[in-house]
Amino acid sequence: MKLLVGVLLSCSLLFAMVDINHADSKELTSLKGIGKSKAEKIIEYRKSNGCFKSINELVNVKGIGKGIVTKNESQMKITSCK
Repeated sequence: MKLLVGVLLSCSLLFAMVDINHADSKELTSLKGIGKSKAEKIIEYRKSNGCFKSINELVNVKGIGKGIVTKNESQMKITSCK
């Protein structure tokens, strides 16, 4: 039973939308091409510059290129900051 719950949780993370304005490092690393270092850079950029207005703004983060954004467009979303 525990194994089944673990598998289901893992699958839900794979198909969940990542809100780049609120995601933590673990959520961000579920995106293709985003490791721990890039996830931390996204979080730091967000803290320094405020919320992302569009997904394409991610290219302003050092180490994030248009290719990474394009690969992950369908897995990312943006909600307003509070």
